[in-house]
Amino acid sequence: MFGALTDKLQNLFSFFSSGDLSEKNIEKAAAEVKLALLSADVNYEVANLLIKRVKEKALGSKVLKGLKPDQQFVKIIYDELVSLMGSEEAHLALEKTQPATILLCGLQGSGKTTTAAKLAYFFKKQGKKVLLAACDLQRPAAIDQLEKLALSIEVPIFTQREEKSTLKVAKMAQLKAEEEDFDVLIVDTAGRLHIDTDLMEELKSLKNKLDPQETLFVASAALGQDAVKTAQEFHQKIGMSGSILTMLDGSARAGAAISIYEITKQPLKFEGVGERVEDLQVFNPQSMADRILGMGDIINLAKKTEEHIEVEEKEALEKKLKRASITYEDYLKQMSMIKRMGPLTSLMKMMPGFSGMPEIDGSEKELKKVEAMILSMTIKERLEKVDLSYSRRKRVALGSGTKIDDVNRLVKNFKKIKQFLKSMPKGGLNNMQQFLGGNNIWR
Repeated sequence: MFGALTDKLQNLFSFFSSGDLSEKNIEKAAAEVKLALLSADVNYEVANLLIKRVKEKALGSKVLKGLKPDQQFVKIIYDELVSLMGSEEAHLALEKTQPATILLCGLQGSGKTTTAAKLAYFFKKQGKKVLLAACDLQRPAAIDQLEKLALSIEVPIFTQREEKSTLKVAKMAQLKAEEEDFDVLIVDTAGRLHIDTDLMEELKSLKNKLDPQETLFVASAALGQDAVKTAQEFHQKIGMSGSILTMLDGSARAGAAISIYEITKQPLKFEGVGERVEDLQVFNPQSMADRILGMGDIINLAKKTEEHIEVEEKEALEKKLKRASITYEDYLKQMSMIKRMGPLTSLMKMMPGFSGMPEIDGSEKELKKVEAMILSMTIKERLEKVDLSYSRRKRVALGSGTKIDDVNRLVKNFKKIKQFLKSMPKGGLNNMQQFLGGNNIWR
């Protein structure tokens, strides 16, 4: 996700050959970390602050039992990254009134309109009644765009195409939300520069008129440090309660994520991690530090699992895993469960140790091939009531459009999975989650 920054931080091991955290190797490693941070467009003052804290903690600290000096140093970096980004998830102040109003602002092209729809979908999944308000009257296509997005997620939208006053449209939307008992009102506004006096005054008036519970600055992570500077300017002029970073999935620069909290003193509340409407998640400093250090994203993987996999499904699968009695039919159901959680490529990048593997891009294709082969089996074959003889494997290959070597590989790998499950300690899926997340030395 963060390319060069992650690679450079993972190469710190070469500085620690002795059993201690000496001043000499700490200085060398700290200099490399600072260089990596600056190349990722982290704010210069923030980078200096992080390095100062890391050096203070590392100098004279004893290596914890079970850790090597390099691991101890990286753990210190991890802790300071988490602290620098706010330590904990920042919750929205939405319970104080109904409807709760969320005002979105930011530069043109930062993804405000798409983010408005993503937020609406986020709250809709929580069972809240949401209303979108199209208050970007500067960009002709903005209302059309929001209408299409609202239709796709089945959320109502308030528009007034003939009205020229943003203040009037926003106030009418808020009145509608109050009268019709909406839980949340999300107001999309026009993109503006902080130096545009008239538009900034309009935004100030809009905030005063609506008295929103949340005023969120939407910034593109691709802008790096520039996004942070602009957020600071917006906060000084209108006062914001937090920010949302978009395009974090395609950005090699983690600078904005690391810097924005320290510079604005306002929390980063959400992050956009893809183009789909469901690709918006609550920002978690521990999750971000994990990803920056190339340690996957167990926190959001666990959230996806809880959201998309029913308790009954999980318990049924767990029983099968404990007995190591899964069949090809179970394998097929498991693949269906995984599909509900999102693209396999994204999920595998959340797994510790998988994020940097070049094979990930082909995994989606392989999954479809496996699914086709299992679907080409008879019910008895899927349930392992009969052996997959050569003639049966040949028929499966023909029916799935694959080669017999692919079927042989599937059978071989399936046997390996069952052998692994037999040797796995008791605890089923819970144990597996501990295995995946428990190896993370940073926490």
